[in-house]
Parts: sequence; C-alpha cells; structure tokens
Amino acid sequence: MSTEAASATRTDTARQDRPLRIGTRGSVLATTQAGTVRDALIAAGHPAELVVITTKGDVTPGPVQRIGVGVFTAELREALLAGEVDVAVHSYKDLPTFQDPRMVIAAVPEREDPRDALVARDGMVLGELPPGSKVGTSAPRRRAQLAALGLGLQIEPLRGNIDTRLGKVESGELDAIVIARAGLSRIGRTDRITETLDPVQMLPAPSQGALAVECRADDTELIELLSELDHAPSRAAVVAERSLLAELEAGCTAPVGAIAEVVESLDDDGRVIEELSVRGCAAALDGSDVLRASAVGAPEQAEELGRRVARELLDLGARELMVSHGVVLEQEPADD
Repeated sequence: MSTEAASATRTDTARQDRPLRIGTRGSVLATTQAGTVRDALIAAGHPAELVVITTKGDVTPGPVQRIGVGVFTAELREALLAGEVDVAVHSYKDLPTFQDPRMVIAAVPEREDPRDALVARDGMVLGELPPGSKVGTSAPRRRAQLAALGLGLQIEPLRGNIDTRLGKVESGELDAIVIARAGLSRIGRTDRITETLDPVQMLPAPSQGALAVECRADDTELIELLSELDHAPSRAAVVAERSLLAELEAGCTAPVGAIAEVVESLDDDGRVIEELSVRGCAAALDGSDVLRASAVGAPEQAEELGRRVARELLDLGARELMVSHGVVLEQEPADD
C-alpha cells in the first residue's frame, strides 16, 4: 500500500469515530452559512459539527484590499491542511482565484440571490437619495459603480459585521449602505432591504452569494460524500464568473463585477434548452468609465464563457483602465 493510500485509510478510519469537523469563521453570517452545510450533512446521515477559526480579516482593521488576498480564508485552509478540520466552508467570493492543488472545492450548494442590496434611511431607494447622501461600502467594485451612476453620492468606508453595518444607518451616521443581499437573507434580515439593485445598475462580485465547500484533494471518500451537496447550475455560474476574474488577473477586491445565470432558451428546432448567460464589467475606481461585455453558451462551457467575456473586456482596455487608476492586479502565487 502506498504512503498516500495508507494515510487516507487512517484518516477514514479515524473519522468513523467522530463527526465531520467543519471549519468556519466565527461571525453570525459565517456560522449560519456553515450551519446549512452541517445540517445538510446530518440530514444525509453524516454527523457533523462546526469548528470556529479566527482569520486575519476578523481581527485586522482597515480596508480589505490593504490587508491582502485571502484574509478571510487563509487560516481556515491552513487548519484544513493541518488536519484540524475535515471541511472548510467559505464565502466563495473571499477565495483567491488560483486554486491550491492540495485542496478541492467538493461542492457548491445552491446559491443565494447574488445581487447587491440597498439599506437606506426612511425606506428610500437608490434614486431617491439626495445628492451628498453618505453611502457606506468599502468594496472598490461598489464604489466605482455607484460613482458611475452620477447621483452625487458621498461614498464612505464600511467594515464590520452585518449588525455593525446596519447600525450605521439606524444611528444616522450613514444615509444608506450597500451590502450583499445573500448575507441579509441567510440571517433573516431581508426586511431591512429598501431596494435590491438590478445588475444593470450594479453587477455583483464574482461568486457573490455562493458557498465553497472545500476539503483536501487526497480525501477521495470525503470528496464523494460532499459532492451530494453540489448544485450544478450554481457551480456553472461560479465557474464562469471566477474564470472571468482569473483571466483579468484581478483579485477579489478589484472593481470587477460579474453575474452568470442558467436560463431557458429555444434552439433552432423550437426545443427548450438551458444556456448560461454571462455578463461582466471592469470599472475605473472613480466611476469615470465602466466597460461591459457579455456572452451566452452551454453551461458545460462555463469556464470558456467567462474567459471569453474577460478577453472582450481586455480588448476594450480593462487592464489599462484598472492599472491607470491604481488597482493592484492579482498575480499567481509562487510555488512555495
């Protein structure tokens, strides 16, 4: 028996005597997200429990783009590789675009609504906010697209958990915040939303609203078990969006938006078929320019469709646009 096979056998045997350990950040949102994976595994007859792990992004103040790529995922992945947990559950958009070959995304559960949401004082929608209104978000993508709308809004930095962010509107410190609808939905706060933003106004972050269920690449039995949680349309959408991001060599904090959706269409013979629609944008940080592109094809072509949209954006000048406005593009990490 090979060393790898022997190690896998020992791991499988040890796991039979305890629940699957699911690594997660400790925020209410993160534990709620990981809890859906735990509950699904338990319902399928696989005992599981959450293990809370603190990440750099949880304890370091300041904008995420200044802290570095993977600030909410690195410690989870280290615990996974060290054998301290069996599974790690991430908000997919927090993962670097380059996948570590020692790990695999074994499942992408059904995705929540990927759109952004506005939470504003007095029940206002975006178009009702007076010029000069203070709108909180630290995401360069949101800042750029909000500025491009030409509404004269004052964009303010925003960090903290969901309750902290909502509290800034309640206290009057901010007139509104822009936040992922998926997070509010998962913790039962959709009643706070005053407008769900149409992607025509604001394209969401690539893979926003999706979860990545990750395990070690050599744990074949666990990969097969977790694959029962996979939702094919959600995975196709995420693959397309992240392929777009990778082709642009843009990190998760770049002003790049994307949304992919499996939609029904008719072929030349009038039969109903499924197609994957992919839209993407790259923006100047100050909102002075937003480049857009799109493509449609078979869901099985998800990776190529995403790259096709990215190449069109590059042809339109996306790289020059982002670099000229101070965006640091993500480079593939060294082998070590």
